[in-house]
Amino acid sequence: MTDAVKGPASYFPSIEKKYGRPVSEWKDLIRSSPLTKHMELVNWLKAEHGLGHGHANALVAHTLAEGRDK
Repeated sequence: MTDAVKGPASYFPSIEKKYGRPVSEWKDLIRSSPLTKHMELVNWLKAEHGLGHGHANALVAHTLAEGRDK
């Protein structure tokens, strides 16, 4: 039996379906942004790309966590 995906990544299938872009593309956008703070990035995704708050928050949280792990 496989474990269910938890945390921010649990939003990824619905993000890809709703916005028509792969998560890797959203992460690249986040990484290439001159913004660095979590809520700045969330607000930018919402304002410029039309993402809902939960989806934007999940993408930013996951992307920033990856950066800290490297």
